[in-house]
Amino acid sequence: MSDLALLQDVIGEPKLIDWNWLKDNFWEYIVPAFQGHIFLSSISIAIALVIALPVGILCARYRKAYPPVTVVTGILYSIPSLALFAILVAAGVNVGPTPVIIALVAYSLLILIRNTVAGIDAVPPETIDAARGMGLTSRQILFRVELPLALPIIVAGIRIATVTIIGIATIGAYIHGGGLGQLIFDGINRQFPTMIIAGAVLATALAIFADVVLLGLERYLRPWARARRA
Repeated sequence: MSDLALLQDVIGEPKLIDWNWLKDNFWEYIVPAFQGHIFLSSISIAIALVIALPVGILCARYRKAYPPVTVVTGILYSIPSLALFAILVAAGVNVGPTPVIIALVAYSLLILIRNTVAGIDAVPPETIDAARGMGLTSRQILFRVELPLALPIIVAGIRIATVTIIGIATIGAYIHGGGLGQLIFDGINRQFPTMIIAGAVLATALAIFADVVLLGLERYLRPWARARRA
């Protein structure tokens, strides 16, 4: 029997999940990483929405602006995440959460803008004509008719963007962005499976939870759904 085999007989096989480590480091290590991931994801999707919704509305109104916008956002979306992080750091953005948030926002714009335009385009023209016949202004039609009817498609884009952001945010730990990716990278460096599994499971659970919550919110906010419940 080899020396390695003898050593394994003495110390036993390495644990896939060390429950004692999870218990001892839950509040000091795991919870802050989870909170950091929520911060990165939520602030990124919020900034992306602030940018994408007005741009999407403008593109729906002025179709000539739509092709160049999709080209630019499509190029941003096609850049590999590590490459985009490297470009931002090389451009002078300090390592940390900032370049991660910038990258996550960039990855979200194409999806959000396309879904905003698609949602507004899906509103039946006769509905808009009826709103005009009732004396509504263009602004009132946008906020009272078009956006509520476009909401399912817009929220579908938000769901996709949110899940994408939560996944890519894990890679941001490579440039000290924090979040659950820190658990995964530290686990890889230490060859400690418990940290890798903890980070991966929590990131997956967060993505699923966010998707389910947004789906429920989309159904609740649909005006026809509210009318049926009433």
